[in-house]
Amino acid sequence: MTIEASPGWSYPLGATVYPEGVNFVFFARGCDGAELLLFDEPDDAEPSHAFPLDRKRNRNFYYWHIFVSGIGHGQLYGYRVDGPYRPQEGLLFDGDKLLVDPYARSVAPSSAYSRTAAANPGRNWGQAIKSVVVDMDRYDWEGDHQLDRPFAETVIYEMHVRGFTQHPSCDVTPDHRGTYLGVVDKIPYLQSLGVTAVELMPVQHFDAQEAPGDLTNYWGYSPIAFFAPHYGYASGDTHLCAIDEFRDMVKALHQAGIEVILDVVFNHTAEAGEDGPTLSFRGLANRTYYMLEDNGAVYADYSGTGNTVNANNSVVRRMVLDCLHHWVAETHVDGFRFDLASIMSRDEQGQLMDNPPILWEIETDPFLAGTKIIAEAWDAAGLYQVGSFIGHRWAEWNGKYRDDVRRFVKGDPGVVKTLSARINGSPDLYTQPDREPNRSINFVTAHDGFTLNDLVSYNEKHNEDNLEDNRDGADENYSWNCGVEGPTSESDVLALRRQQIRNFMTILFTSQGTPMVLMGDEVRRTQAGNNNPYCQDNEISWFDWDGITEQKDFLRFVRQLISFTQSLEVFRKRRFWHTPDTNGSPLVLWHGVQLNQPDWSHDSRSLAFELQAPDDDEHLYIILNAYWESLVFELPKADLETYEGRRWYRIVDTALASPNDAQPPEEAPPVDNNSYTAQPRSVVVLLARP
Repeated sequence: MTIEASPGWSYPLGATVYPEGVNFVFFARGCDGAELLLFDEPDDAEPSHAFPLDRKRNRNFYYWHIFVSGIGHGQLYGYRVDGPYRPQEGLLFDGDKLLVDPYARSVAPSSAYSRTAAANPGRNWGQAIKSVVVDMDRYDWEGDHQLDRPFAETVIYEMHVRGFTQHPSCDVTPDHRGTYLGVVDKIPYLQSLGVTAVELMPVQHFDAQEAPGDLTNYWGYSPIAFFAPHYGYASGDTHLCAIDEFRDMVKALHQAGIEVILDVVFNHTAEAGEDGPTLSFRGLANRTYYMLEDNGAVYADYSGTGNTVNANNSVVRRMVLDCLHHWVAETHVDGFRFDLASIMSRDEQGQLMDNPPILWEIETDPFLAGTKIIAEAWDAAGLYQVGSFIGHRWAEWNGKYRDDVRRFVKGDPGVVKTLSARINGSPDLYTQPDREPNRSINFVTAHDGFTLNDLVSYNEKHNEDNLEDNRDGADENYSWNCGVEGPTSESDVLALRRQQIRNFMTILFTSQGTPMVLMGDEVRRTQAGNNNPYCQDNEISWFDWDGITEQKDFLRFVRQLISFTQSLEVFRKRRFWHTPDTNGSPLVLWHGVQLNQPDWSHDSRSLAFELQAPDDDEHLYIILNAYWESLVFELPKADLETYEGRRWYRIVDTALASPNDAQPPEEAPPVDNNSYTAQPRSVVVLLARP
């Protein structure tokens, strides 16, 4: 078929496939001219066809458009935009650079891709990322749909697509190692763990070369194509394999009953600061897409990466919403975790807004109403909004939960009263009367910081491998090495570390809120003390599958804990647990070593709480002893008024060796109904049964 061009039309944005050809639309403001370039292969330095765009025939407002007949699904393309280059005014047009379509549904980087070539003068077309035309209707979903599971029934597993199956010990199909299809191969493991959702670290196509020295941007917080799945996580080598394999993964996870949540990055891009590469946005409309200072000469940096996306600009807001719609409609994902979401609360001058349009539009968008939306409610410039993030539907990563639980288990004083609020869903932070407690995403560890194993093995971060002289990463981790820094053979230290990680897991899963587990924590994955391995695409970051055998006892503990807590209605309630002087269900009662006498003093390091849910026939007593000596706790009557003839059974005691540390209710041993001796630094869970 002959390839010919006509003016086309200005909607929808991106490359849209029609029976006769493809319509291309992009936003570019302040430029003098533009050109659509078509390519046959990703490595091509010269286009097969070039179509100049006329300012009168191919432009409405600032939307440039062209229809090309004779091409379709799989066509490679890019844009070239000419215009003034006046950095002091924020104008960075460079007609020598091949630009990624901001709405590209798939991309195909050159095998010789060079971030340096995109930053230096001269043409980079043979070393650039090509955009790919995708006919989104060609995929067969086989009846798949989003799972729409409520937060109250959700257990999140934060994972890295590549890191999950890249380790040599992983027994996936060799071609699937480190890919979307590798995740598919390991779905039975996720099911056996008991998680109900995977939260994928960034899969929007990113620039892996944005890292110090010869290192790699492993985490992926450097996006350049918001609509496109990361090309490097595909097992195939065709232009379309990434989008197809990503959807294969989502479909397979849904068939296993597991939701997919994407960690999306709308706060910055891989184009970095003033000396960064021209990859897409800065070559199209720099003053529109980014927050700029000093009349445009300097990038505002609220992300800590060199630039900040201008999320409340009307054009950018439309792009963000279009992008979210795309991932939901065309890839069937179940929700989003917004990286540094507080940046999206800032106006175009960087000032905090009371009612930021983009956040309200996401919250109230009817198309997104069935998706999970989770905010990382802070940014890199000091804005911290945990408990005060806007809206009624947003969930939040509860950073205060992480810190307060860490401090308690570590043995810090003055934490017990605050800990009780964290266990109770943080009603002191989330004061809206109709708010669900499960919109607090509770976590002890996440990708950013120590793993659970390292949290009990290191007092200090050890990030020298990142080539930043150990300056990067958080300095305050509320960690404790249990007496020795790093690896040790001392049996008493190793025993205490095992006990402490069981304590963390038990508190996490007996708290009200939505629990989140970091990939590999269930097998004590270590990063050798590195608390910021964003640039470590190696065994420091990968999931070592030998841990399944080496840490089989702790893995069994975690599986049993998840199974037990998720089988109880008391941990799936959509209302806060209430105390006797408030209304709600179920009832929570706070105790100390003596009943009804919790010790809220500064020096206290112990707490107990009782959960009564007569309507669900559930009654639990949970003891938390962070003190370095054993304590004897009085026990309440196991009989409730509604249910008689019961006694206490030990479900969890973190001071005991496996398999006695966690047992299913039908195998749990009875205990003295009057008291229980909690060993030093231990957590105990008792269940009332006939």
